[in-house]
Parts: sequence; structure tokens; C-alpha cells
Amino acid sequence: MDHSRVPVLEALQEFRRRGDVVFGPPGHKQGRGTDPRVAAVLGLDVFRSDVLSLNGLDDRRQSQGVLEQAQELMADAVGADQAFFSTCGSSLSVKTAMLAIAGPGEKLLLSRNAHKSVIAAVIINGVEPIWVHPKFDGERHLAHPPEADDVRDRLREHPDAKGMLLITPTDWGTCADVRAVADVCHGADVPLIVDEAWGAHLPFHPGLPVWGMDAGADLVVTSVHKMGGAIEQSSVFHLQGDRVSPVVLKQREDLLGTTSASSLVYAALDGWRRQMVEQGHDLLDAALHRAERVRAQLRELPGLRVMGGEIIDEGLAAEFDPLKIVVDVRGLGISGMQATEWLRANCHIDMGGSDTCRISASITHSDDEQTEKLLVESVRALVERADTIERQPAVHLPEPHALELEQAMLPRDAFFGAAEQVPAERAVGRIAAETISPYPPGVPVVAPGEVITAEIVDYLRSGIAHGFLVSDAADSSLDTFRVVARP
Repeated sequence: MDHSRVPVLEALQEFRRRGDVVFGPPGHKQGRGTDPRVAAVLGLDVFRSDVLSLNGLDDRRQSQGVLEQAQELMADAVGADQAFFSTCGSSLSVKTAMLAIAGPGEKLLLSRNAHKSVIAAVIINGVEPIWVHPKFDGERHLAHPPEADDVRDRLREHPDAKGMLLITPTDWGTCADVRAVADVCHGADVPLIVDEAWGAHLPFHPGLPVWGMDAGADLVVTSVHKMGGAIEQSSVFHLQGDRVSPVVLKQREDLLGTTSASSLVYAALDGWRRQMVEQGHDLLDAALHRAERVRAQLRELPGLRVMGGEIIDEGLAAEFDPLKIVVDVRGLGISGMQATEWLRANCHIDMGGSDTCRISASITHSDDEQTEKLLVESVRALVERADTIERQPAVHLPEPHALELEQAMLPRDAFFGAAEQVPAERAVGRIAAETISPYPPGVPVVAPGEVITAEIVDYLRSGIAHGFLVSDAADSSLDTFRVVARP
């Protein structure tokens, strides 16, 4: 296929060349009505390129083939049978993917270290989750993806499960043995969905972890805005084989997706695919060398523990994305959250992630010598000034087994059923009626239907005192918990 072509961008360019005057949405009419004060911040070209697909560029129902051509090029670029663009981020794409293989009341295997969007999908879809617990690294207090044997055991226990959702790479760059998990799933004649939100770049360089399609996954979801070059909310479904029907996938997407898809997202996805096919290997090669230089320099600094390939040697993960710079800062006497806040306030850099123990930075093809130098110098300054950072109350990190809560009710039933708000000390032993996802990093500690324990209450409450943000709980202070009402 001709990867120099960019059908969406070309259609957008032609639309602007013609100078069409639109008598429908968007109401700003390609910037004519945009407040100049807004344009001064966002730029007028954003509005000029904000075109309704219908009667403007293209859409899936009244199609002139623009979007379909772009999606065919994307599928060809990454070795998928089909690709579908999504403009609502992978949070929606994951929900759609889950709906495509399991409906209300049916069972679906899920990695328990999933992002809160997966829990939301379980609630919306009404599936019965069969949790596959991750491999927990007690020393680092870090969850790595589950192994194939874990998936095999759960499929034996639940032979009526409709499939498996695997999260890899994790936020911290550790990866599952996707091929082994795919083999287990296919041996049971069920599909494997891979939530590869952090892996859009993987198909374009052999020095990166294996790409889900190459490893036999049936359906892979990527967030191109995370490690790629597209704007926020840019997501793609990639499909191969016949275990997941493309017709069913499209129908499920139509249930959840917007009818006002963003031409900006489509165009950015289209252009990023062309860039990766034409230049991706060299761009990523430079990024990989840059990441190794950064990692080597940070390893020389006292009080830091920089994660890398030893994770594989220790048998904790099958692969590691070297573009993730993950640094444990506990040796400095501070938490990752404190480190992130200090770096933002004093060095004006925003880290990619942080939690109680560590910080992380994503190196992409967009980095250069200036950003490389800034990152290293900023972390060096953090090390030198760490003793000036005010100490906060310690977070009471639970033992790994304490994070594996009993699922006493279906999440959907618990979330939508009668509930009450009770003081934290009275929540122990009760069934949660809400999702509780401390940010960072956004992985739910408690999901609806799980039994709340004393260890979890202590962990969360100590985390709030330290600086956790819990935006999805009914009471963000966690002075009270929302639980299923007693009969």
C-alpha cells in the first residue's frame, strides 16, 4: 500500500482549499465565530481543521471512503487484518472491546491490575469478572502482568469464560508474555484482548517489546496519544483472525462511541501512521539510545533505584519497555508523589507517572538533546535537595495478599443497588458500592462488589494523609465509604 498517502489529512486539506461555508455544526464555523481570546491560546488553525465528518470529510455511514482508506493503511502498517479509529480514547475502546466478546451475565477473565476504565466497563457491560491477579513484586511494591499459567488456571476453573483481557505494558513498562497467554486462550478456543494503551509504538522497532498482533492477540487496543504522536483521545482497535467479529465490534462501538467524531483525532492518527512507516525505525532508534543514556546517568545518582532489564532476569516480567524511565525514590526519604510535586514546582517538568514509591518518565520520538538534559539535571537537583522536602505521614503499604479482595457481588449489582455511606471504621467487612482509585496511578484498590478489609482502609486513609487523590469515591476524603445497604 502507498503509505505516503494520508486520506484524512488530504481530505481536510482539500476542504480548506475549497473554502466551504458550513451551515451546520460545529457552531464556530471553522473559526469564524471563535473568540479571539480563545484563539490566542489555542490557535485559529485548530478551529479551521475542526470539521464535521458528515457533509465535510467522511464518516462510516455515508462514506466516500476517506476514513476506510486511512484505517486500511493503519492495519497494513501494523500487521493487523483491520483497524478502527476511535476518538474517545482507549477508555472507551476497552469498554467496546469487552462488549464485543462478553455480554451481561457472561464471564470474562480480567487482569486485576487494570485501569479504572476496565472496572467501569465491567459495571456498564454487566459481565461477571474473573480476576487474574498480577504477579506482585513485594520489594518494589509493584504489580507486573499475570503469567500464562495464571490464565490457564482461571480458564480451567471457569471453562464458560468468553475470553481474556490482558493489560500490557503496564504504566511502568513491564510486559506480559503475550504469545504464551494467547496460546492458552486459543487452546481454550477463546479470544485474547490486549489493552496495549502504552504500546502504540511497539510495531515500529525490533528493540521494543513484542507487539500484540505479532504475538497472536485477537484484538489490541492502543492509545496513540500516550507513546505515539497523535492528540489526546486518539485510540485504535486492531483486529485479526475470526474469533472477534468485526461486525459485532462495530455495532458495540456504535453503542458507546460519539456521533460527532473529531476530525482532529482522525487526521492526527492518519499522519502519525505515515510518519511511523516512513521514519519510525530511525526515530525510535534515537529514542532508545536516548533512554539508555538517561537511565545510565540516573543510576549514578545516590538514593535512586532505576528499573531496567533486571526485571526480566528476576523472572518478574517477560519484557520491559526501555523507553520507560522508572525510578524508585524511597532512598531519598520521600515518596514518588512528593518528588513529582517538587520537580513541577522547582524545575517546571511534569513526570509521566508517580506513586508512593517511584516516578516515571516516558521517552518518545519527540524528545531531543534539550529534553534529555533537562530531565537528568532536574532529577539530579531533586537528589541534591531531597533533604529540604518536608516529610509527610507514611503510607501504610499492604502486603500483596491484602490487595486480593473477595468478590462478594457482581460489580454492576453492587454499583447500582441500594447503598449507604458509612464512617471509614464501619466500612470494614462491608461490600463496596463504589470504585476507589487513588491517583496516582489510577488502578482501583477497591471495586464495587469487593469486601473492604481493615488493611485496605488503613492503606487508603494513610494515603489520603500523604497526598492521594481519590476522585471517583463518593467521599474523596475517605472519611466515609459507600457500601451496599444491608437488607
